[in-house]
Amino acid sequence: MKRLLLTRKFPDANIAAAEAHFEVTVMDREEGLTPDEAKDALASYDAILATLGDQFSAAAFTEPTRCKMIGNFGVGYNHIDVEAARAAGVFVANTPEVVTDATADIAMTLILATCRRAGEGERLVRAGKWDGWTPTFMLGMHVTGKTLGIVGMGRIGQAVARRAHFGFEMPIKYFNRSQKSVDFPATQVETLNQLMSECDIIVVTVPGGGANTQLINREALAAMKPTGIFVNVARGDVVDEDALIDVLEAGHIAGAGLDVFVKEPFVPERLRALENAVLLPHLGTSALEVREQMGQMALDNILAWSKGETPPQLV
Repeated sequence: MKRLLLTRKFPDANIAAAEAHFEVTVMDREEGLTPDEAKDALASYDAILATLGDQFSAAAFTEPTRCKMIGNFGVGYNHIDVEAARAAGVFVANTPEVVTDATADIAMTLILATCRRAGEGERLVRAGKWDGWTPTFMLGMHVTGKTLGIVGMGRIGQAVARRAHFGFEMPIKYFNRSQKSVDFPATQVETLNQLMSECDIIVVTVPGGGANTQLINREALAAMKPTGIFVNVARGDVVDEDALIDVLEAGHIAGAGLDVFVKEPFVPERLRALENAVLLPHLGTSALEVREQMGQMALDNILAWSKGETPPQLV
């Protein structure tokens, strides 16, 4: 029986499903594998069910590997050096489809919470500082009918756009490096800065790492309207976090809603201090049924490999 490492305590249903097919070791810990721990795991197990925070960098693949399959729990895999894995003869697969709706829901949560100052208002009530309703109290941005800009019109970007268009009557614009056609009203613009300047709300949904590292840089943020709202449900490294904090502190944009950060779980104190930022602890797929589906898809990829088949979600 092949040895399978689970780098976290995944949902019970996923652990039971894994144990039906493999000799399973579960690492009951919150922090991800360091590069040295990842190297040791690659030398000790036939397959690994890994996730965000596990540092399968190029350094982890410098020794011969017993492991020939990494099933990633999540759609993003910028924590795995896929080229180094391929060179070492290790397959890598992810879980793309099952995260789409849950992540899009969190994007809408952040849009609404940031535009309507929900985080700030909730803190006010909990602190006992709410003195009552007045006609001009805590005025935010009305969401319905505002122009939404999507950075990266993949599965998640399209799911956010559909919710915004059909649910909130929002005109949709998007920036995508390649030409993209969608089955709902939306306009593709030529440059990122054009999108940032023309839209009331920006949502980032591109994959992390590689060419997308700090795609949202200081210049892109400077192009936004002073009333603009910025939302990131992609990966923290897609944004120049220091530049974002600077524009928020200076009031050059109205607010930001973030579910991801550059050095999770670390969140800069300057960011935590901002009233115009809504900050979530990477809740994008945090629903039990979604996590179970992610785990099962990751296991299905590993099972396919163990049978000599091509993993369906090979990256």
